[in-house]
Amino acid sequence: MQNLWLIPALPFIGFLINGIIGRKLSKAVVSAIAVLSVVLSFGLVVSVGLSSGWGDHPIHQHYFTWIKSGGVDIGWDFMVDKLTMIMLMVVTGIGSLIHIYATGYMAHEEGYYRFFAYLNLFMFFMLNLVLGANYLLLFVGWEGVGLCSYLLIGFYFVKKSATTAGNKAFIVNRIGDFGFSLAMFLIFLTFGSLDFGKVFAAAPGKPVETLTAIALLMLLGATGKSAQIPLYVWLPDAMEGPTPVSALIHAATMVTAGVYMCSRSAAIFLKAPIAMDTVAIVGLATAVFAATIGLTQYDIKKVFAYSTVSQLGYMFLGVGVGAFSAGIWHLMTHAFFKALLFMGAGSVIHACGGEQDMRKMGGLKKYTPWTCGVLACASLAIAGVPGTSGFFSKDAILTAAYAHAPWMFWVGVVTAGMTAFYVWRAFWMTFWGEYRGDAATEHAHHGHHDHADNHGHSHSTDDHGHGAHGTPHESPWSMLGPLVVLAFLSLAGGFLFNIPKFLESMFPLHEELANEEMLMGISVIAGLGGIAISYYMYVVNTGLPGKLTSALGGIYTLVYNKYFVDELYDGTVVRPLMEGSRAVLWHGLDQGVIDGAVNGAGTGSRSIGGILKHIQSGNIRTYATWVVVGSVILLVAIGLNGGLVR
Repeated sequence: MQNLWLIPALPFIGFLINGIIGRKLSKAVVSAIAVLSVVLSFGLVVSVGLSSGWGDHPIHQHYFTWIKSGGVDIGWDFMVDKLTMIMLMVVTGIGSLIHIYATGYMAHEEGYYRFFAYLNLFMFFMLNLVLGANYLLLFVGWEGVGLCSYLLIGFYFVKKSATTAGNKAFIVNRIGDFGFSLAMFLIFLTFGSLDFGKVFAAAPGKPVETLTAIALLMLLGATGKSAQIPLYVWLPDAMEGPTPVSALIHAATMVTAGVYMCSRSAAIFLKAPIAMDTVAIVGLATAVFAATIGLTQYDIKKVFAYSTVSQLGYMFLGVGVGAFSAGIWHLMTHAFFKALLFMGAGSVIHACGGEQDMRKMGGLKKYTPWTCGVLACASLAIAGVPGTSGFFSKDAILTAAYAHAPWMFWVGVVTAGMTAFYVWRAFWMTFWGEYRGDAATEHAHHGHHDHADNHGHSHSTDDHGHGAHGTPHESPWSMLGPLVVLAFLSLAGGFLFNIPKFLESMFPLHEELANEEMLMGISVIAGLGGIAISYYMYVVNTGLPGKLTSALGGIYTLVYNKYFVDELYDGTVVRPLMEGSRAVLWHGLDQGVIDGAVNGAGTGSRSIGGILKHIQSGNIRTYATWVVVGSVILLVAIGLNGGLVR
């Protein structure tokens, strides 16, 4: 029998070693510890998969009773079933590739040991999240990955924009986590347990209203972690972190936690149709909303960030219409092509000396042919070109959406067309035409946040700058190797992994629609149409985008500025809350009441002391006088008291 606890324990050991003594170790040793801990964890996952028939024979292991008080009995239990196996393979498999990539990408950064310690700690918490056999253990991992995202997004901690982005991610996620914690309280009150097995077995017999409330509170938690409306605003700003962070946290693992949690809780959601519809509508609205913003962005990482938000919306659409296995399938294929897109973007940024603005790129295919090739594979997959991994999972979601409500299918198709357009727009702007970048030395001297060390210095003469190169250059094979593997998975993953079939015992397959091939053709046409339009606008008729921008005027400005949602939140929530806190809590309560009471007591004591100090004159005759006066007063008081007694 496999010891499941070793799977998260290995990355945790890596975190402890690098976190405690990593400063004294060479970068090669730090890399070996960090990478090996995750690769060995992946090996254990494969071993568990083989011994359990890849989840056909579920494993449940109890290690100790964590909380036992009154009616509360919660154990530290791990479990593995088919859904867990998929998540474990994605987290450790993609995580291993990203760790290897990061050894090349971060090779010249300060704080190298700290970065890998954070990455290993993140892996530990994410593995706890997916292995946990009860909601409380899932919540420990849930909170832990939130902490690690804060640390990794704000890795360049001397940059205000990075620390602000880290704070934003942490605070916005706390809002969602509050909803999830309320859901757990309600689950315990309703079921008397937080164990998945007990809760899911009893769910069909509970009132629909209660299950709906639980599901909606879970959804609130999921909108925070998985960046859905209205709590999506943290993820685009999270691009302030190093690119490997974007690939690991914001493509393959943490942001999919909400999709996993909702799918794991299918027994509750299926008995709460209002909550299911809400999940679908939130997902679809997020997919469209984020896709429109992606059309206008010029920062290559921001384009892919809004793409992540949009693709997560697709996953929620699948979950909301009851196609849980399709949502998980897209979760997996998205991990392939989106990790590749982010890491490929990192290779482009590396080639351009830290530049992220696509308007200053162009013509890179002759300088970075491998990066160009792998990004083409990822772009084909996310566009849903037939045969690629994204084609299979996207089609499964859209077909299920049509069976649930045809209008959802059509909105999804339009979104698919926009997705293909803006991803290929980024591809053409980056790799086609002539190189539009400034002189490389200029980039090197100006530096960029993604390649500045944590003292704010740019790397003008190393592999991240171009002081010694003069022109863009290809990345080392420590970075390209993982990209090639992901490119293969992006193209062939749909053939290799039929997730709906794999999860059939957990989530029964939907009946095939009579017009399924027609629906598939429509979605394919939308994707290919998006690619064709982007090619015409950014390769054939390069003056057209500028004309359209001018023609659209205010509409373009609105979308380019992300609908001013951040400004809206800042004006309606953040500033009023801060100003109210200053007025009420600071000036009113702290200064007025607490400080007033403390300072008043001090002032009173000082006044009394000022009076009494005159008594302490140091003159013996004065003291004798006071003794006589005191004695007289005492005698008079005794006399009066005696008279009163009689």
